[in-house]
Amino acid sequence: MSKELNVVIITGMSGAGKTVAIQSFEDMGYFTVDNMPPTLIEKFVELLNTPDNKIDKVAMVVDMRSRSFFDHLYSIVTELSDNSQINFKLLFLDANDSELVSRYKETRRSHPLAIDGRTLDGITKEREILSDLKNLAEVVIDTSELTPRNLRSKILQQFSMSVASTFRIEVMSFGFKYGLPLDADLVFDVRFLPNPHYIPTLRDKNGTDEEVYDYVMNHPQSEEFYQNLMKMLVPILPAYQKEGKSVLTIAFGCTGGQHRSVAFAERVSKTLQEHWHLNTSHRDKDRRKETVNRS
Repeated sequence: MSKELNVVIITGMSGAGKTVAIQSFEDMGYFTVDNMPPTLIEKFVELLNTPDNKIDKVAMVVDMRSRSFFDHLYSIVTELSDNSQINFKLLFLDANDSELVSRYKETRRSHPLAIDGRTLDGITKEREILSDLKNLAEVVIDTSELTPRNLRSKILQQFSMSVASTFRIEVMSFGFKYGLPLDADLVFDVRFLPNPHYIPTLRDKNGTDEEVYDYVMNHPQSEEFYQNLMKMLVPILPAYQKEGKSVLTIAFGCTGGQHRSVAFAERVSKTLQEHWHLNTSHRDKDRRKETVNRS
């Protein structure tokens, strides 16, 4: 049985937050297209609505940068709404005139309909053009008083199949000798733990091997560190999700990224994956082996 195709068109007043909106849909796993010409929407949806297509969620921004094609959008929205094979929604972003003027002054950009005139004139003209389209929208969000984080939260509430699934935890291990991971949010240094590298039978193994894992964890300082770490992590994870963060990267580092950091990343992952969507990776786990082989 083929998956239902979910299509969202994002439009509205210029400066009302369409960039934040399309980024929010991307974080929810939607295939996203910015500045989509309305004349191409029908063909694009037709290509997606085929048995071989693996994309089941798509979000497109259509705004006044495409004003030469905008007359087509009203009829296209009507056709998509009537298509029983597609779950279609139109999201319209709005804001009051004073807020829009303020945003344009802050960014020092010209309104697309007021290149040679006053910003407020362009806003007034755009509001007239979009009035009928706004009446068609299933979801209208006024962003006048919203921060980007608040707007993202509203979009998640309206469109996410499961808000929890939009927040992902990445647990990784690394070696300090190869540099800090640039994308890590929380970094924990486990170089204070006994190093399996100095045990000849463990040197060529890594923290995913039972012997190394047990060696790392069977020390009192390892257990104490783990218990204190989880007491800190567990309460703060929901706060990161509430803040609107889509990915939280937790990194564990040891000297070479082969033994201690790998073992701790594995243990923490096993605990957290019971309640969170989580991925585990080991950046430098095999780095030493590869270096030896090359030499």
